[in-house]
Amino acid sequence: MKDLITDANFPRTADQRVYHLGIKAGEVANRIVTVGSPSRADRIATYLDASPKPFRLTTERGFTTITGRYKGVPLSIISIGMGNSMVDFFIREVRECLNGDMVVVRLGSCGGLIDAQVGTVVVPKASIAINRNYDYDFATGISEEKPYRFSKPVCADIELRTAVATALHQHRPPSLQSGIITDALNASTDSFYSSQGRQTSFPDHNEEIIPQLRALHKDLASFEMETFHILHLAASWPVTSHISQPVVPPLSNAAVPPAITNDHHPSSQTELPREVATSAKDGHTLVPKPRIRAAAAQIIFAARNSRDFITPEHVVRIEEWCGKSVLEALIGLDIAPERLHTDEGSVWA
Repeated sequence: MKDLITDANFPRTADQRVYHLGIKAGEVANRIVTVGSPSRADRIATYLDASPKPFRLTTERGFTTITGRYKGVPLSIISIGMGNSMVDFFIREVRECLNGDMVVVRLGSCGGLIDAQVGTVVVPKASIAINRNYDYDFATGISEEKPYRFSKPVCADIELRTAVATALHQHRPPSLQSGIITDALNASTDSFYSSQGRQTSFPDHNEEIIPQLRALHKDLASFEMETFHILHLAASWPVTSHISQPVVPPLSNAAVPPAITNDHHPSSQTELPREVATSAKDGHTLVPKPRIRAAAAQIIFAARNSRDFITPEHVVRIEEWCGKSVLEALIGLDIAPERLHTDEGSVWA
């Protein structure tokens, strides 16, 4: 059943659940691993502590949130699907459910643009966006416009990126020969096909994308579809001059009913400050304001030069290694206690 939403600006339910992810404050932790597929989220979740029992919530919009503790530290794993729009829902809605800092590591797959074997992990220093130019006449190819637009780079958080790379080196099993590339650039695209230079029956006029990018960026290593938007939103969140706008939730029942697949009691944090995203856990305004810190680790599934593709068995081994490494990097990152969401009433309490 779909219930009436009375505030179209930032829809919430009567018990403060955000519209697409279905979560509310106390159901997502400050440290977050985000992935594309539920199976990858489930694989990483096997490392979480048995107690408290991990909380799991799935919505019909394609989001799955798993929150618990890893070695005693509160942590969330969120599967968001693919593409910029899903990233946008994820970052914006989680930010409104958290007091204090938000630290995100994207663990996903990518296409390799360098001579590296499948299974190599790229921890990019920065990312650029590649977007299809809708003003270009793709039907005829006759246009004053260029068919694709390339953005300027946006950098990953250097401390978080270093922590991820270090953890990958420290926790790589001796049986794995996978390389780790850290001094490289990523390109996030708005399409798996046209904006990544793949040839289909559509007249995409994309034959020159990869040569053009290589000419512009000698350190370009990977193609995927999410990292840039995560880094861009993190960089766009102003720490020193953020103007808070109180969000008044609509009086409505859940418009997107979440499926909570275990018997964990839901969060009871319903009396939080109205400006959750700019506050400490006791309600005072943080100085400096809460941060969004972001980085990524990308597993090369497809080598664009050789056209090799990773095997399913190799994927499992690489994801287990990378998943544990990202968790280790996140819990090793120092966050002051006053910049963390309160444990009281949370699903990880």
